[in-house]
Amino acid sequence: MEGMELIKIPTWQPLSRFGIEHWFLGINYSTIIHTWIILGVMTLILIPVYLILTQKPGLIHFIITSFVNYFVNLIKTSLGYFDAKHFVFIGGLFTVILLCNILSIFPGIKEPTEDVNTTLAFGIISFLYIQYYSIKAHGIVSYIKEYFEPFFPMFPLNVIGKIASIVSISFRLFGNIFGGVIIAKIYYNAIQGSWWAESAGLLSGINFIISLFFGLFEGALQAFVFTMLTVTYLSIALQSHSPEISEPQKSQDNQDELQTGKNI
Repeated sequence: MEGMELIKIPTWQPLSRFGIEHWFLGINYSTIIHTWIILGVMTLILIPVYLILTQKPGLIHFIITSFVNYFVNLIKTSLGYFDAKHFVFIGGLFTVILLCNILSIFPGIKEPTEDVNTTLAFGIISFLYIQYYSIKAHGIVSYIKEYFEPFFPMFPLNVIGKIASIVSISFRLFGNIFGGVIIAKIYYNAIQGSWWAESAGLLSGINFIISLFFGLFEGALQAFVFTMLTVTYLSIALQSHSPEISEPQKSQDNQDELQTGKNI
């Protein structure tokens, strides 16, 4: 069908040599390649960031520390105290998703998040992280009891509700990124060969603004939404049915936060 090449997904069937082929067993090699490219880019970014933080404060130093302090304050505001573990996870999650969403502005690089498997992986990682610390905070017995509240027959609905959180954040991210990719491809295919494309060029004028919108603005917005939902779910999981934080714990948290600021 004409136009279906816009959403055609290249897959590799590793078991095809044995005569076994199924869509579920297919591997999107494009997603894997571009994910590793982004991991490489992150590594290259971290090296100059470390060097900048060891130098005298300047504009870039201020931008980096402001970025870090934003997530420090986000953790404090959401949880009521600072925890370095959650800070590292939330900050890292936002950074990875942000890079996955915006690097498509460079020619030849695709967003890994336009693949639903990538967004589901982020959703499952977020879910498992939250459940682990929920069990750690309340104990396994209290955690299991929540599935049977307010009474026993609610168990199936509570399980569905937990799983729905994975689907919700994963498909929200996938839907917005994939939708943006499709709209951008339809637009560029529509103007291809026209006087508009030949006179202005695909990366100038209004076309450049469209590229920035779907690449930078929407990518950053969706990374922020995913991160905020994760922080919200984490806050609910940790604070639900939990006792007040003790003064020694608050004191330790404040010391951790102070130490983080000194390291920056």
